[in-house]
Amino acid sequence: MADSRLSESIVLRSVQDVGRFINTRPQSRGSVLIVLIALGGVFVDAYDFTSLGIGVVQLKAQFHLSPLEIGSVTAMMAFGAFLGALWGGYFTDKVGRLRMFLVDLLFLVVAAIGAALSVNLLMLLAFRFLMGIGVGLDFPVALSFIAEFVAEKRKGGSVNLWQIMWYVAASCTGLVVLPFYLAGAGSDLWRIAVGFGAIPAFIILLLRIRFMNESALWAAQNVGLEEAGRIIERTYGVSVTVDPANAAAAKSRAIAPKLNFREIFTPTYRLRTTLISIICATQSMEYFAIGFNLPAISTRLFGTDFIFAILGAILFNLFGILGAGVAVRVTWRLGVRYITAIGYALVIVALVSLYLGGPQMSLTATALLIGLFIFGHSFGPGAQGMTMAALSFPTRIRGIGTGWGQSMVRIGSIFGFYFFPVLVAAIGFRSMTLVLVLVPLVGLLATILIPWEPVGHDPDLTDEMSLSTGD
Repeated sequence: MADSRLSESIVLRSVQDVGRFINTRPQSRGSVLIVLIALGGVFVDAYDFTSLGIGVVQLKAQFHLSPLEIGSVTAMMAFGAFLGALWGGYFTDKVGRLRMFLVDLLFLVVAAIGAALSVNLLMLLAFRFLMGIGVGLDFPVALSFIAEFVAEKRKGGSVNLWQIMWYVAASCTGLVVLPFYLAGAGSDLWRIAVGFGAIPAFIILLLRIRFMNESALWAAQNVGLEEAGRIIERTYGVSVTVDPANAAAAKSRAIAPKLNFREIFTPTYRLRTTLISIICATQSMEYFAIGFNLPAISTRLFGTDFIFAILGAILFNLFGILGAGVAVRVTWRLGVRYITAIGYALVIVALVSLYLGGPQMSLTATALLIGLFIFGHSFGPGAQGMTMAALSFPTRIRGIGTGWGQSMVRIGSIFGFYFFPVLVAAIGFRSMTLVLVLVPLVGLLATILIPWEPVGHDPDLTDEMSLSTGD
């Protein structure tokens, strides 16, 4: 989407010129719209992941599911997302951001409808797996695109917007099913919650077709400067001239570079990949141990009627929106690593306090501590793991790096889906909170010990130049 107010001319002589141009662009209404459309897939992802939690009681009764089968239904999407993230990141770098933007939403539309119409457990598992594939595909492409579209000073905050989208979507799950619950939907409530995800997915698909272009940075490296120039003209409304002396050379270098998963573990990227892996896995474990079970926790706190599961989950998700919103505002000033450490510390305080308070703690205090947990998580590691992944690698392998981070998120979520419900059944919710403290503690120690900060570091202008000169 071009902004008619911008009318300057630029000359492109190298791929680095494309990066420098993007990194100095002022924010416009058009650019904000593009970011929101890119993040629209994250909204759908989060809705699809959390929608089943609101109706798991009805699902269990309708299909007569055992606890293991319930765990399989919830974890199946995470298995699909793990594979989708690994391969989605690879193909995001291989075929471009725009094509993957459209493919992943087709997965989500079909899978949501199929899951809602499932007549048995096997069918539901198949479509939940397909839905996970779509979710796994979308995260690497969405965050990679934003990291390549937004100016340097707004990259961290703009990528962090994905966490706000997550909690808004989680809240919308309850808002969507509430009128159907009040109307007496009963045992079909879970079908409505899951199937509704096809509607926003289809809308976002249409918006992406209408408004989005390929990443100019990806095009410059994989197609040529002339194509990058055309994308910049359409997107930013400027006149672009490509220096003919450099265009041919740039195009000759922009031929389907070989992609290798192992590159993110080479000495240049090894430490940052390790930190990203730990943050992504631990934040996912802590979230799915508590956050995914917010409807069940709400019924314990506020009342057993299903209305309390819906309203309580919405209430707690508001803390997530607040924490993510604060993180967006301070990312450039504080940096991703420092924010992550603060978030882990808040989560630890909340969990230890829940354990020490025990059943004697008042309802208000318990609810506020769970709110503090959600706030600290969304402010810190919940947002920053994937943000760090999107900002830590150059365009050439950004999809692979971001996909790897998302795959670590899914490893953590699979562990959380299976292990922590079993732990709660064995030792109770209170004791589980004390065991869970070990997870953010590991993340906090890693964040302190590994000194990597992506904010203010453009890997396209530093890492790539160092590699090309052999430094």
